[in-house]
Amino acid sequence: MGKFIKLEPKQLKRYWSSSCLPFETTEELEPLQGIIGQERAVKAMEFGVQIKTQGYNIYIAGISGSGKTTYAREYISKIAKDMPVPDDWCYVYNFENPSQPVAIRLPSGKGKEFCRDMEELIEDLKNEISKAFSGDEYENEKALIYKEMQEKKSELFNKFSEYSKEQGFQVNTSNAGIYFSPIVNGEPMGEEEYNQLDEEEKKSINNKLTQIQLQAVEVMRKIKELEKESKNRVRELENRIGTFAVAVHVEDMKKKYASYPKIVKYLEDLMHDVLESIDSFKESDSAEENPLVQAFKRGAGSVHSKYKVNLLVDNSEREGAPVIIEYNPTYSTLFGCSEYENKLGTIVTDFTMIKPGSIHMANGGYLILQAKDVLSVPFMWEGLKKVLKTRTITIENLRDQWGLISMSGLKPEPIPIDIKVILVGSNLLFQLLHQLDEDFGKLFKVKVDFDEEMEANEQNLLSLAKFISGYCRRENIRHFSRDAVLSVADYACRLVENQNKFSTRFNDIVEILVEANTWAEISGNDVVTAEYVKKAIAEKEYRSSKYDEKLMELLENDIIMVEVDGEAVGQINGLSVIHLGDYIFGKPSKITATTFIGRSGIVNIEREVEMSGNVHSKGVMILSSYIGEQYAQEIPLSLSANITFEQLYSGIEGDSASSAELYAILSSLAEVPIKQGIAVTGSINQKGEIQPVGGVTYKIEGFFQLCKARGLTGEQGVIIPYQNIRNLVLKDEVIKAVEEGKFHIYPIKHVDEGIEILMGLPAGKKLEDGCFERDTIHEKVYNKLRQYALTLVHFGKDEEEDD
Repeated sequence: MGKFIKLEPKQLKRYWSSSCLPFETTEELEPLQGIIGQERAVKAMEFGVQIKTQGYNIYIAGISGSGKTTYAREYISKIAKDMPVPDDWCYVYNFENPSQPVAIRLPSGKGKEFCRDMEELIEDLKNEISKAFSGDEYENEKALIYKEMQEKKSELFNKFSEYSKEQGFQVNTSNAGIYFSPIVNGEPMGEEEYNQLDEEEKKSINNKLTQIQLQAVEVMRKIKELEKESKNRVRELENRIGTFAVAVHVEDMKKKYASYPKIVKYLEDLMHDVLESIDSFKESDSAEENPLVQAFKRGAGSVHSKYKVNLLVDNSEREGAPVIIEYNPTYSTLFGCSEYENKLGTIVTDFTMIKPGSIHMANGGYLILQAKDVLSVPFMWEGLKKVLKTRTITIENLRDQWGLISMSGLKPEPIPIDIKVILVGSNLLFQLLHQLDEDFGKLFKVKVDFDEEMEANEQNLLSLAKFISGYCRRENIRHFSRDAVLSVADYACRLVENQNKFSTRFNDIVEILVEANTWAEISGNDVVTAEYVKKAIAEKEYRSSKYDEKLMELLENDIIMVEVDGEAVGQINGLSVIHLGDYIFGKPSKITATTFIGRSGIVNIEREVEMSGNVHSKGVMILSSYIGEQYAQEIPLSLSANITFEQLYSGIEGDSASSAELYAILSSLAEVPIKQGIAVTGSINQKGEIQPVGGVTYKIEGFFQLCKARGLTGEQGVIIPYQNIRNLVLKDEVIKAVEEGKFHIYPIKHVDEGIEILMGLPAGKKLEDGCFERDTIHEKVYNKLRQYALTLVHFGKDEEEDD
């Protein structure tokens, strides 16, 4: 039997020399510039930012809390400040098609200037037009036109009246119109007199009346023509005076913006529209006018609102290219929208109520979005793809996408987009998008893959200290001593369960920095030492350890039965890990095996009741392969074995207990007891080699806590895969127990090593005749299986003879 290897205390976590950190506190260090441990991601980011070709948008993938968004914001902001400032964008009224506002592009700062110029122009036009039409010249010419018209109307009417009198009729006027009365002896004929006339006389009067009425229609037609002619003359007068008042100001604006064809056309259309609606400039709100009507006029859709400029994107105050981070996107906040307003019970809108989205604001720069948010909002992902494909953005309200409300709205002119979108999300989302959306790979061709861990070397240790220094300065908290930084480094190793790696989940590290600072503040110390870092970690665990403590209480009181001393046949302590979101802990479980004659092979009871996951079931099936190859080369395998996790009331997954299950079966077959003070973790392959597993640190600590509660005997410990030594980042109390010889950790590479540790006998080598060395576990197992096979054969023969 070989000598067991036990791990030394120095192997149970990473130890650093104080010379690695040449400072007393982090106050002596310059803050970290950039990010640490993400060389691959940094190179990908640099490439993705430099390439301008369409489709080379960026997806930053990695675990939550690794600083992806912070890095993207800081790096992109640094790049963007040296880039040119993008143009301004405005929407103006479309005089040809009011439902389709016109988009105007102007250099940075020119948009605000154009808005101001247009406001001044409209005010000037109001004053000039009002002044021009309040003068004597306009009033005199207008009065002359109406006077001439009135004289001509009077002349026509007088001639008509004379004609009617000659025909024997008098012309009468009233509010209802013109009517005619026959004249007898110079006086209008009454109804009674008319009725006394004979039929011939009545017929003569009616014929004359018909001719007069026809003549009256002709006169009214000529009067209408005179009124129309007068109105045209007045309109020409107003147009001449209005043009004189307006043209100078509009022409000045056209000269100023002559290099912008859209603005020149807009000003020409505006001048034409002003002259067409000149009355609105002559009139002002009457004091007697209904206040509600005045309010409506001043709101959306008022006469002069169409001459305003909607400055959609104003980059006048910006330095460099925009970097927009949308933390809570909705469809409207991302793509923009047209707002509506309730005026006197009527829903109204116009181009001045068009609001920009984050894409508009990021045009010419960068937009950073969380992938999960984009995929969670209806139509947002499809809308974003459309923008990136067409390189334009069209403002459409979400109600139009859903089709919930039928409402005539605006269709603003699309705006060309030059933008690089940076999506931040998990690797899982990246893979799903690649598999399920054929457009994703065409639009997001650069993957910036954040690693969840980095090398735990002296360079990164110093970088971690600089990161702490920078955070302390930025958040104005206490600086950390050298030993405190080393404790933070231990925690960073523990987060990834690897002595040779640091975690890149800086959010988790920052939480410890903040909490350690708080404990130092409570204690009245100016510097955070290792004591406060350890207290912060312990208190953080304590806040989430209720379930762990309840479970430990059940174990201590034998409600959940697990023995940690003595020996037992076919029984062993396996180890599992429980994840509770922000808290992880190890749990020992009793595994038992029973063996007997039969041909059922190894039966996984959890699988039979559908409580076993696929990986766990696979691990159990591997046990059958190992036993078959090891013992059934010369004899048929006539074995039935049942294995189970006792008092397991939930499902089980993973193969980390497969070696423990094998030891329990071998113990049952060999009838050799297993030391209950030694727990086991590790998977096994068909050749009996022990394979590494996850959560080994938490598993060891979970079993240690139970042994400590029951009393450490010096014989207790845990068997782990040899490859998992690097994954040990144990707590100080476990390391101290190992140092004092009260607890042991055995790394093994093969199942035979575990057999000797657990059962106290050699495993035994296989001999040339297929048997095993005498007085070994393998020999005892082989003999038991051989006995099973012979018994089964003889039993079969006896049954045949009885028949």
